[in-house]
Amino acid sequence: MPRPNVLLLMVDQLAAGWLPSYGHPVVQAPNVAALARAGVVFERAYCASPLCAPSRAALLTGRLPSRTRVYDNAAELRASEPTVIHHLRASGYATCLAGKMHFVGPDQLHGFEERLTPDVYPADLDWTPDWRVPPSERLPWYHTMESVLEPGPCAASMQMDYDDEVAARAVRKVRDLARAGDGRPFFLCVSFTHPHDPWEVRPAYWDRYDPAAIDPPAVGRIPREAADPHSLRLRDMSGIDDVELEPEQVRRARHGYYASISYVDERIGEVLAALRETGLDRDTVVLFTADHGEMLGERGLWYKMAFFEPAARVPLIACAPERLRPGRVAPPVSLLDLAPTLLDLCALPDAGDLAADMDGRSLAPLLGGAPDGEAGRTVAAEYLAEGVTAPAVMLRRGRHKYVFCPGDPEQLFDLEADPREQAPLAGDDAHAALHDELRAEVGRRWDMDGLRAAVLDSQRERRLVVAGLRRGRYQPWDHRPQPLPPFVRGGDDLYALQRRARLDAPDARR
Repeated sequence: MPRPNVLLLMVDQLAAGWLPSYGHPVVQAPNVAALARAGVVFERAYCASPLCAPSRAALLTGRLPSRTRVYDNAAELRASEPTVIHHLRASGYATCLAGKMHFVGPDQLHGFEERLTPDVYPADLDWTPDWRVPPSERLPWYHTMESVLEPGPCAASMQMDYDDEVAARAVRKVRDLARAGDGRPFFLCVSFTHPHDPWEVRPAYWDRYDPAAIDPPAVGRIPREAADPHSLRLRDMSGIDDVELEPEQVRRARHGYYASISYVDERIGEVLAALRETGLDRDTVVLFTADHGEMLGERGLWYKMAFFEPAARVPLIACAPERLRPGRVAPPVSLLDLAPTLLDLCALPDAGDLAADMDGRSLAPLLGGAPDGEAGRTVAAEYLAEGVTAPAVMLRRGRHKYVFCPGDPEQLFDLEADPREQAPLAGDDAHAALHDELRAEVGRRWDMDGLRAAVLDSQRERRLVVAGLRRGRYQPWDHRPQPLPPFVRGGDDLYALQRRARLDAPDARR
């Protein structure tokens, strides 16, 4: 069987639990739902960090943020850091990116041969956290409660303008690949910024939902005296406790989020329709995921940056009807696993050697329907950005999740018995052996003192660079794609161009 094309569809800030394919009774996302019915659904997939840039860098490299040094949303991914895109391109794949990837630094490609759009966020170092100051000393780029207080329908927004363009450019690229491909298999990443806040969408999506049907948070706001320290830091950072939200305000914010999911689901549908209409779907593996989740008022928290399930557990679907049998996979997996998986799926001859230096493990056995040997998987994640002053790490093994951050009480949950994470087991004598085992594994995996020192050094260096770059003329690192060329130029053979541009539907070619 020839090497497959790969279409990676990404969205921003979407937890698995907010999708109908993962059991949500209200959200409407028919295109993702159809993908799930035809594909392999990973029930327990986790991001490597519940923040955009670190998670995306981990996905592309197969390495944890502590190794890539992409600690936060203003940390540079080194141009010399190998990504799976480099490996695929070196093996003969055409590689293309449309949309957001939150690369920081002058290299805005990291192995992609072509990038069709700019990013939605800046590529500079200005959003560097500062672990020297308390979270309540809010930096100008921190989340605020504005997105929660002011969601609603609108005719246009920055994010819809962006994602409309991403979808349009991606659809045209799919058609170009079908009619003028150079014979190479392709890896196309199409990455949208929805349903990231602010939740502002066209009325057509807002009106799909009956306000009375919007469900309230399953776990209400935790009193400050009962909340864990990290949750309190996140509440202080975003000013969550400065606002007394009425139930209707919470419902309206969730309404906006659900409508944003429906909006981006439709953009995804446009790209998938182009794949079908060109006949490329027969030879393409489609992957769908998100960089991290969204708390959406659960436990009184909003946005991400936590290891609770709504922030850390993400959708992961693989669909290739000619290659993969549909099903659902139960063992925990990580977005770190995507890079080694792609090496296997795309049949790189040295896939095993390349994956040996990655923190993820190939999902090929699970995709092949052999989960028995994978039940003991341990998933690791890190959080090294704003809201902590020391590294926070997570381990998910089997039914249990363990969270460790120096200075904070340790957290241990049984997610089968306690899916809402309301009954911590740390300190419970019945689970003392498991607790000690997971704490020892943290010690084996991480040098917490050394990691903290490395993060502080990185922040200090970046603050110095930012201070210098703010003087004089500003030179942005943002990607500036080439504009689309005119369709017809003087001297061109008009009719030859028209013949080359025509792409018959697959059925018409039979």
